[in-house]
Amino acid sequence: MPDGHPPPGFAARSVPLPRAPRDHRTVVVGAGVGGLVTALQLACAGVQVTVLERAATPGGKMRRVEAGTASVDSGPTVFTMRWVFEQIFAGAGASLDDRLRLTPLSVLARHAWRDGSRLDLFADHERSVDAIGDFAGAAEAKRFRAFCAQARDVYDALEGPYIRSSRPGLVGMGTSLGMRGMKELVKLGPFTSLASNLVRQFGDPRLRQLFGRYATYCGSSPWTAPATLLLVAQVEMDGVWSVDGGMHALACALAALAQERGATLRYGTAVDEILVRDGRACGVVLAGGERLESDSVVFNGDVHALASGCLGDAVAPAVDRVPYAARSLSAVTWSMHARTRGFPLESHNVFFDDDYASEFRDIFGAGRLPSKPTVYVCAQDRVGNGIDPALPDAGSSLAAGGRERLLCLVNAPASGDSRPLEPSEIDACERRMQALLSHCGLEMEIDPATTVRTSPNDFEQLFPATGGSLYGRATQGWMALFKRSSSSSRLPGLYLAGGSVHPGPGVPMAAMSGQLAAATLLGHLASTRRSGRVVISGGMSTRSVTTAATA
Repeated sequence: MPDGHPPPGFAARSVPLPRAPRDHRTVVVGAGVGGLVTALQLACAGVQVTVLERAATPGGKMRRVEAGTASVDSGPTVFTMRWVFEQIFAGAGASLDDRLRLTPLSVLARHAWRDGSRLDLFADHERSVDAIGDFAGAAEAKRFRAFCAQARDVYDALEGPYIRSSRPGLVGMGTSLGMRGMKELVKLGPFTSLASNLVRQFGDPRLRQLFGRYATYCGSSPWTAPATLLLVAQVEMDGVWSVDGGMHALACALAALAQERGATLRYGTAVDEILVRDGRACGVVLAGGERLESDSVVFNGDVHALASGCLGDAVAPAVDRVPYAARSLSAVTWSMHARTRGFPLESHNVFFDDDYASEFRDIFGAGRLPSKPTVYVCAQDRVGNGIDPALPDAGSSLAAGGRERLLCLVNAPASGDSRPLEPSEIDACERRMQALLSHCGLEMEIDPATTVRTSPNDFEQLFPATGGSLYGRATQGWMALFKRSSSSSRLPGLYLAGGSVHPGPGVPMAAMSGQLAAATLLGHLASTRRSGRVVISGGMSTRSVTTAATA
């Protein structure tokens, strides 16, 4: 398959799902990508599904923000692992290409440093090798080849036994990996951090900085994240696409397909409580007092909200609390319709300061905004080396020095509930961001009338009980890979989906969590045996079907 890196045996075709009793009713709390995928697959299996979403539109973190007259994608902006979504749409008897317009990006990301140096990574691997050779020398280009080979080996080793398994464990994963897989992981070094691994991989500190940033895709620090996270590099190098209409369009396409297959979606509907009767989840109570009875509930939100009692004391013991020290990164974001000049922006751009370690000492150590932040800029009207062809007016506007849609992001501590940031702190962060961009050659006019600023305080309001943490539990150390909740909770009838549960954050991973939640629920309906685990592969298959938690 030419697009992306599908699992062995993958085929984008309709795969029959297990059929559920026609009278089984499921409530899905939250219309993020995990909840939407769960609802779609359950509806296709004959379940009566109702999705309840507090916001006015689907998407969860894949949200749009109105910045003046412009609608700006203000959540996840990188579309990878296309095969996951081809699989999901095909499984529902639809085609991803018929529902979304996707454009492959030739430049995966443009990187710039305070010293004026720049480096592009390309979809074409050999162009990336050549670019790194020009940037840092032939020896580093050779090291990059070895790095890519190791990233692919780790990805191949972990994809089945970890990523696509509903309940990975150290012993079970070791058995599934076999000698070859274990050898690949051992080569990384037991308990080695990503940062330590990159010191061995590259001599140029700028390349360590660049590839260390992949830890932040999981909301973590490269100095505490395990070296296995270099598999994120493989995911990105397998391809990045631009979505016509932004990532929010993906959520809308999933929601529309779920409705076509029989799911009911209710927006502007907040859930106050998950009901428990006879030791089992049995429905929800809405903010207005309405009760919806059901036979099962899928929670598509941060698991710490459950553990904190936000959905009722009866369901709090169903999952583990996330300690404050284990929270992942939050962010300060600027959703803008702004004028820029000087720097040739690509769709995805990363600007680095000269002391990368200080960013994580500030955030995770001191609990403050970084004094030397890394800045991510998503230029949403640019595709490849030009202007988005779907936006013909944008081309002439930019050529004339007009405005373009931008999302800027700086990592921040998840302290929105414990120590909300003061406006003066965010103002200072904004000045530091602009100073770094200016050093790198990018001048950006931030107009308050066309800019919406979102801080950890605001993310806490959007996603309660998180402090603004955007990625669930941080991936700190090797064993963190096994600390995320699985698709089954401790409470029978209550299932979990979303970026805070296995296999983790990011749009394709959250979508896979939705597949796992649906497969687990359907498996429990088909059998009451205690055994094994659910695995998604190819279309979607289940191997054994129940867990001790819900048998």
